[in-house]
Amino acid sequence: MNLGSRKLFDRSLTGVSIMAIILMSLSLLVLLGPIFSRGLGAFFFRATSEHLRLLLEQFNRGDAEEIAAETRVAAAARQPAYQMLADFENELQDMESSRRQGYRPQLKEVKNLLRELLGPLPGELDAVMVRQQYGPTRWDRAQVKLESILFSEQWDYSDKSSMGKKILVPRQRSFAGTRLEPLFPYLKNNLEPMLRPRLVFYWRFLTDLSMDSHFFGGIWPEILGTIYLTLGAMIFAIPFGIIAAIYLSEFAAAGRLVSMLRVCISTLAGVPSIVFGLFGLAFFINTLHLSNSKSVLAGSATLALLILPTIIRSAEEALKAVPHTYKEAALSLGASQLRMVLTVLLPAALPGILTGIIISMGRAAGETAPIIFTAAVSVGKPLKLWETLSQPTPALPWNIYNLATEHQAVDEIRHVQFGMVLTLVLLVLLLNLAAILIRARISKKMRG
Repeated sequence: MNLGSRKLFDRSLTGVSIMAIILMSLSLLVLLGPIFSRGLGAFFFRATSEHLRLLLEQFNRGDAEEIAAETRVAAAARQPAYQMLADFENELQDMESSRRQGYRPQLKEVKNLLRELLGPLPGELDAVMVRQQYGPTRWDRAQVKLESILFSEQWDYSDKSSMGKKILVPRQRSFAGTRLEPLFPYLKNNLEPMLRPRLVFYWRFLTDLSMDSHFFGGIWPEILGTIYLTLGAMIFAIPFGIIAAIYLSEFAAAGRLVSMLRVCISTLAGVPSIVFGLFGLAFFINTLHLSNSKSVLAGSATLALLILPTIIRSAEEALKAVPHTYKEAALSLGASQLRMVLTVLLPAALPGILTGIIISMGRAAGETAPIIFTAAVSVGKPLKLWETLSQPTPALPWNIYNLATEHQAVDEIRHVQFGMVLTLVLLVLLLNLAAILIRARISKKMRG
């Protein structure tokens, strides 16, 4: 290859590399942008007076006198709406029977929607479920509730060529000429005085327990469970992975058995994670009986198997990358092969080994399938350290999936889902950052 062709090839390769970096950066921006923007909504949002009241009554947090004054002001703004509802109920008694029967189901629907917007109506007993004891605690959800009161959904099938078109019909029309008609413009114009929204920073989203299937509270049990599972997997995988790498690179004689072992390790690295989950259930729980049912111990062991091939391969390559002269110098000074490995080879290869550990740690923290069958539950309390040997735990990856697909009110808690995703991303970044700093510090010491 002549000099001109080589320069052209180098420039082309440089251009392709820069383009790849730009595309990767844009992809990360597109992927992480919505996660950060919507995930921050779990921490920064406009909270209603119901939020303050919930924190006081359920978490014993806040200034009782200030919250009581706030509640009185909100109650005064709500009173006209309740009075209109009572006046209409009295008006129903004087209506003809047929007309009264037509209004009753509509009135029942309005009352149910009003409970969702403002909480229990005056004179009603406290509901059993916490979500029914309060109105919306977030201003954005309150506006959605208001929309459902102001408009009813109907379907227009006049166009025979389509499946039907959803239209919003003002609910006020159904009550035209009655004492309930003024209720709808009143709610629209006075929602802010009735709920008194204010911007808050709810940092305790990270430390509070979840309440009523994540309608309220935070995600501390999920965070702690993820940490338990990740660190447990690393405790199992790191020693076994490094020992296996040392054996394969320094002690194993070349032959078919060793070649087969390497093929098996490479194959395990590509096995779908759901297979590891099923294996963990069958082997660790049903065969070895590490626990009677799901547990953090069984989940950690399963995740350790999942990341073990990555640690073995990366550690083996790091050991092979150490200059051969290091080993020759140690052996020539009379050190045994084991001593040479422990005092010379391992310290020199440690930065490369930590690279594989960092990659494996991120994967262990984010895996869902292996812990479905072995460790994860939808709701639960934070576990003490000794409880991890026998108890299951909530975990961020599983709960993110569970809330997005199986929760009965998925739109109500959308902010919790994105808050969990953001927390998981930040948790993985922090774990990786800690490992990177440790690796950099070790490398610096080795350079003197």
